[in-house]
Amino acid sequence: MNPLPRRRASVPPLDPRRYAPSAERPLRAKARQMAHQMNIQPHQHAWAQLVFSMTGAVRVSAQQAGADSSYLVPPARAVWIPPGVVHAVTAVEQADLRTLYLGEAAVQALVARTTGGGWSGCRVLEVSPLLRELVLQLATRADEPLDGPAAREREGAITTLVVDELAQARALPLGLPLPTGPRLRRVCEAMIEQPLRHADIEGWAGEASTSARTLSRWFRDELGTSYAQWRQQLLLARALQLAARKQPMQLIAAELGYASPSAFSAMVTRAVGMPPSRFFAEA
Repeated sequence: MNPLPRRRASVPPLDPRRYAPSAERPLRAKARQMAHQMNIQPHQHAWAQLVFSMTGAVRVSAQQAGADSSYLVPPARAVWIPPGVVHAVTAVEQADLRTLYLGEAAVQALVARTTGGGWSGCRVLEVSPLLRELVLQLATRADEPLDGPAAREREGAITTLVVDELAQARALPLGLPLPTGPRLRRVCEAMIEQPLRHADIEGWAGEASTSARTLSRWFRDELGTSYAQWRQQLLLARALQLAARKQPMQLIAAELGYASPSAFSAMVTRAVGMPPSRFFAEA
């Protein structure tokens, strides 16, 4: 039997009050370097948050409405976290993390610019090149006071542009619901740590000292999905990480256990409604 996931170096979040949005500065950003497997402890705050990395993939875990979810995102994707949601961040690989904090005024402006809504729950968003650079500018100057009207005008213009870019960002059907039951939770966490350790449900069932039929029932009863559907989302997230490293599509398909690139392409198209060439273009 393979060991369960190892412990990670866990660190507290940086003092959020230092970067807290205010009426004068409704949008704040910060930068943080994270070593491989570094884990920022679960925490929450009164403002909304967008988290992504400039380089390296991160995993964002969130607890909302009594349910847990996990999001594996490469640099071209970000996770939206509403106010008050408990969340944690883990560096799947060495990451240059960027965090965007949105105060009430910024969130209201965002909701007003969006027709589809959806800001009350966590979700994965595409990060456009413009949004990436705007957050970079804000994070670079995070510790600088707004000294004079020119600085206030500049930050106000960046804030307006960030809100506009977020309002236009496309939401992606990515995310892994996590069970609260300890038996299935251990299996899911192990699958996230090493998704290719077993090629089929029988292997994971053996590691959990149960039968494939029982493990399949755990997925249906606790998560309302099948093992195959949950694993497909996990492999899709893994594929995004590999695409971000500029791996060719045929190598990604082979590493994820698909018999051919066409089989892998069919899975991606079914899952996200577009071919891999388009879906991975910005990864």
